[in-house]
Formats: sequence, C-alpha cells, structure tokens
Amino acid sequence: MNDQPSAPLRARVTGPVAAVLLVLAGVLIALAWTGVLQGGDTETAVGLAADRIPGVTVVALVVTELGNTVGSTAVALVGGAVLAVRGRVAEGLCLAAVPLVASVVFTMVKRILDRARPPADLQVMAVANESLPSGHATMVAAAWTTLVLVLWPVLRSRGRVLLTAFAVLWAGAVGFTRVYLGVHWLSDVLAGWASGAALAFTGVTVLSLVLDRRTRRRDTAPA
Repeated sequence: MNDQPSAPLRARVTGPVAAVLLVLAGVLIALAWTGVLQGGDTETAVGLAADRIPGVTVVALVVTELGNTVGSTAVALVGGAVLAVRGRVAEGLCLAAVPLVASVVFTMVKRILDRARPPADLQVMAVANESLPSGHATMVAAAWTTLVLVLWPVLRSRGRVLLTAFAVLWAGAVGFTRVYLGVHWLSDVLAGWASGAALAFTGVTVLSLVLDRRTRRRDTAPA
C-alpha cells in the first residue's frame, strides 16, 4: 500500500452509485415487507433446510459468528485506527463511522417494520427479534465496501483485485449463512447487502466532498 497522499474516489463517481444503491435498498425493503417476495423466500428457506449437511452447518455457524455485527464493527474500527495512525485521519474516520451509522439505521428499520423471522422449525439457532433487514448482511457490506473504497486510491491493481474479491466473497458467505441457518429470509439478506453498500458509497461520497473542499480552501488561501 502506498502511504503517500492521494485523492479519494471522486464524488461524481461514488455519488451516482450511492443513489442507485439507496433506491435499490428501499425497493427491496418495501417488496420484502409487503410480502411480494415471500413465495421465493419460503421456497429458498425450506429448500436449504431440507438439504443441510452437518459439516457445512458447522462451518456456517463459525462464519456467521465471525461475520456478526461486532466482528464487522471491529474490522472498521481497527482499519480506521490504522489509517489514522498513517496520517489518513479523514479516511479512518469514514471507515469507522459508516458501520456505526449502518448499525443505527438497520436497527431503526427493523423496529419500525417488525418483520417476523422464519419459523423456529427452520432455524438452526434460535433467533426471535425483528428480521428485516439482516443486520449481519448490512454490517458486513457496510464495513468491507467502505474499506475497499477508502483503500482503492492507494492500492496497486493486484491489491485492489484481492481486497475486492475477498470483500465480495466474505460478504456473500456471511449473508448466505443467515439464510442457510434459517434465521433470515433471503430478501432480508438482499436488502441488508444493498443497504450496507449504499451507506458505504454515501459515506465515501461525503468524504470526497469534504476533502475536495479542504483542498480548494488550501489552494485559495493567501500565501
């Protein structure tokens, strides 16, 4: 990684993506809550429950614990601290803040919508609180998408590919376990992924605008 100062991703790039993802997240949440997707949700949940394999279930339990909301928050806070120590304070604050904001957002949405979890007979581990959106999926998408975006300008091409691939695979694995273990509907996870990624792109867009304004002020300041 190059620690020399570099410009963040431009808001004109991240802003439109954030807007699209916010709309997508809203649509998915609305469709899930109104029951439009319930047929597919039920079919997926029942099918996965019928095809569970003991060894895979053990792995899924480990992955779902490692990828819980605390784990994703820890990744963001540690990554943010490292960036701050290396002189990238704004990027570090962004990385730390996005998952914290995401946790507040998904908790509020859950309580407002109060969607029920899959029935207990489909669950490997008993979970009874609100279901939509998946907190695991929201947080893992928020933390890892933000990490990719803030590090993108300072990584070489190989580093970008490796980090992005790991982030996508890890977020996908964590989300899959929630459906596989019967504690979330598929639409909960899809909505969580979209919400987390949307908040990440929104946060990096704000970061870019702040740093751009800071740069303009410095450039126009009298000598």
